[in-house]
Amino acid sequence: MAKKVVTLGEIMMRLNTSGNDRFSQARQLSVFYGGAEANVAVSLARWGLEAVHVTALPDNAIGEAAGRDLQQFGVSVEQVFYIPGRMGLYFMETGSMQRSSQIIYDRFNSAFSNFGGEEVDWDRVFEGADCFHWTGITPALSRKAADLTLKAIKAASAKGLLISGDINYRRNLWNFGVDPLEVMPELISYSNLIVAGATDLYNCLGIDEEDYEVACRMAMSKHAAIKFITNTERNHISATHNKLRGQLWDRENMMVSKTYDMPQIVDRVGGGDAYVAGLIYGLLHMRSDEAVEFATAAAVLKHSIPGDKNLASLEEVQDLVKGENVGRLLR
Repeated sequence: MAKKVVTLGEIMMRLNTSGNDRFSQARQLSVFYGGAEANVAVSLARWGLEAVHVTALPDNAIGEAAGRDLQQFGVSVEQVFYIPGRMGLYFMETGSMQRSSQIIYDRFNSAFSNFGGEEVDWDRVFEGADCFHWTGITPALSRKAADLTLKAIKAASAKGLLISGDINYRRNLWNFGVDPLEVMPELISYSNLIVAGATDLYNCLGIDEEDYEVACRMAMSKHAAIKFITNTERNHISATHNKLRGQLWDRENMMVSKTYDMPQIVDRVGGGDAYVAGLIYGLLHMRSDEAVEFATAAAVLKHSIPGDKNLASLEEVQDLVKGENVGRLLR
C-alpha cells in the first residue's frame, strides 16, 4: 500500500514576465499555480504516494483553475474548500547572469489567510496517513492561519504521524502583530523533521549560534520530538549558475550529499520544496544517508523545470543519484 502524506497551506497564482524581461518591460505575464506545501504534495503524488492537500481557494473561476491544476498532478482535492475571498498572488521577473531574480508578493487578506478550518475533519484527513507536512509560511499569514496550523499539527501528533516542518522564516510575512517566537516554538515542538538554516533557528527558536551543527544540537535539546534537522547549502555564482548540496543532522551524524553544479538554471523557485519532498520520500523508504542524496537530486532537477512544481519523475531522480542518463537524449 502506498504511503499517505497530508499537506496544509496556501496556493497562489504566480505571474511571471516573459523570458528575462524586467517588470518595466512586461506586456504579458505567464500564469503558474503553486505554494510551498502544495509543491511538496505534487512531487510525492508523482512518485507514487497518496497525497492530500488541505487548503482554501476563492469561490470563483480563478480558484477553480487552481484546484484543477493541483488535481491534474495526482493530488487529492477532497480537502480543498472554496470560500469567499481573493487569490494570493506573486509577481516574478527571472534574473540572468549577475542580475538577481525578483519577487513581489500580493497575498494580504487572501481567502486562505481567513480560513479557520472549521470544515476540516482532521480524524478523517489523517486516517491511514504516514506523514503531515507544514511550513512556517502558513502561521505567518494571520492569527487564523497560525491557529489552524497548530490544530492540524496536534491532530497529526495524536495519530503518531511523522511531522515535517519547513520553518521557512519570511520576515515580511509576519505582520499581524505577533512575533514568530510567540508561535513557532510550539509548532516546532511537535515536529520530527525540521528544515531550517541558522537564520530560521535564530528567528523561530531564539538560537543564536553560527555553527550549524551546534545550533542543531541546541534545537534538539529544547525539543525532544525533533529527530532530524536538514538544510541545503547554496553557492550563488550568478542568477543562473549555482552549486547545491544537502545536509541532514540525525542527533549523531551530519550527513552531507554530493555537491551539484547547476550552470544553466531555468527556474529555482520551488527548489527547496522539491528537496523537502525528496527527503520525506527518502525517510519513508530508505536510509537517512540515502534520503539526503535523493532529496538533493530532486532539488537539482527542479532547477531545470519552469514553474513552482518539480515535475521530475521518480526514475529521473533515482538516475541522477546514480549518475545515469544525465543530460542524454532519451528515446
